[in-house]
Amino acid sequence: MDLEKSKNDDSMRLLISQMNRKLEEIYKGGGEKRIAKQHAEGKLTARERIDFLLDKNSKSIEIGAFVANDMYEEYGGCPSAGVVIKMGYVSGKQCLVVANDATVKAGAWFPIAAKKNLRAQEIAMENRIPIIYLVDSAGVFLPLQDEVFPDKEHFGRIFRNNAKMSAMGITQIAAVMGSCVAGGAYLPIMSDESLIVDKTGTIFLAGSYLVKAAIGENIDNETLGGATTQSEISGVIDHKCENDEACLTSIRNIMDKIGDFDKAGFNRKKAVLPKSPLKDIYSQIPEDRSKQYNVKDVIANLVDDNTFEEFKELYGQTLVCGYARIDGWAIGIVANQRTLVKTKKGEMQFGGVIYSDSADKAARFIMNCNQKKIPLVFLQDVTGFMVGSKSEHAGIIKDGAKMVNAMANSVVPKFTILMGNSYGAGNYAMCGKAYDPRLIVAWPTARLAVMGGAQAAKVLLQIKVASLKSKGEVITDEAKEKLLEEIESNYDDQTSPYYAASRLWVDAIIDPKDTRDWISMGIEAANHAPIEKPFNVGVMQT
Repeated sequence: MDLEKSKNDDSMRLLISQMNRKLEEIYKGGGEKRIAKQHAEGKLTARERIDFLLDKNSKSIEIGAFVANDMYEEYGGCPSAGVVIKMGYVSGKQCLVVANDATVKAGAWFPIAAKKNLRAQEIAMENRIPIIYLVDSAGVFLPLQDEVFPDKEHFGRIFRNNAKMSAMGITQIAAVMGSCVAGGAYLPIMSDESLIVDKTGTIFLAGSYLVKAAIGENIDNETLGGATTQSEISGVIDHKCENDEACLTSIRNIMDKIGDFDKAGFNRKKAVLPKSPLKDIYSQIPEDRSKQYNVKDVIANLVDDNTFEEFKELYGQTLVCGYARIDGWAIGIVANQRTLVKTKKGEMQFGGVIYSDSADKAARFIMNCNQKKIPLVFLQDVTGFMVGSKSEHAGIIKDGAKMVNAMANSVVPKFTILMGNSYGAGNYAMCGKAYDPRLIVAWPTARLAVMGGAQAAKVLLQIKVASLKSKGEVITDEAKEKLLEEIESNYDDQTSPYYAASRLWVDAIIDPKDTRDWISMGIEAANHAPIEKPFNVGVMQT
């Protein structure tokens, strides 16, 4: 390994180490004292419940671990938004598990928690895979109720989705393993099958305090809505379980009986490891994000050996398109090329920029993948579309629109990996979050914004200086420099992958060597959902 690659490797490993340290803190939920309290009550924690439920020694991926990172500090924080979501296998069936973390504000629903739960349901609905809810929540976080309760994408959407999924034939199983109160009580009962843990699980529309205030009735929570009441008297719950372990074992037994599904029919062969060792991928992305590298080297670290077949190799070279396999699954790759490219006309094209010819090529390739029923993988490291008179005269807007049209109307599943820059319209064209990728993840090297930090800071500085001048204020060069530093710092924070993951703009920040697992599990999930509509791009300028 040469010196430059060695520096890249060291830099990536440092970023991964920092990421893992952050995750270690997040995994503690509300802290050791609250975990101990939950254990004293005879309850497992959310993560312990999921670990017990998922098949041993099977692969799993966590959705949204960094959600709410550095948010809600005025309320003491909300690690992982108080809910843990994993895609894994229960009794050999691929599914999603959603578990409230009662060590975090008693599992109360913050605004971002509602968004995270809706994301889990969206994944289940898109892929038609079973979803299991492990309920242990005190309900809506009242100080922020106006941001959780009434809008279309708020708390109530969850129960609408319960009904929609049931109509779609998607299996939903819910276990009441702690509190389940108010509107939240509808979730287990709108699921196909419900369970409750004796002595620790309670479910009711209003707890004992509210009942006393509303109608003057004196009653304890256990008598009001405990396991005996709801499974033996009301018949609301289907299964009464002795403890957490018995409840989770019962879920495993239910999942074991579920029948097979109609498959989408995506092509898969026996998996082969990449030509280059996966760990070598660390050395591919430059520590200095302005430096060039060849994305084909990254692709060689990701795809099964000897499977990459490039499409239009000598045309539109700032985008690399081609067919390959990952873990045996056939895929189509659209990747930003980060090397300086010399065209047949002798012109130089900047790496990471989308030009007319590359957008035209990508549109055609995306259409081909839809025609052949091949899932798409987008490898993003993009600064945007090329600007200037030459590009405008060449029809960059038309060709860019063609690419966006083909990508947006794709009926095959799409997966997006943010390796580096993800700026402006480049984010859109390369299947950013707004374009419904089945999964979208970032490497620790990712940056996500409307434009690069240096350019944005200068634009924001010009606006600020103009504003001050309009008020008659004089600003010195020294003050300008200080202001620029402040703007750059604030903007830098907002372009961080952690900022994006905290707000669920990406599903996770991952170690690059885990990329194959995410894509493979994503395609396996997508294979549960047959493609039901034909590919049609509508009106497109050619």
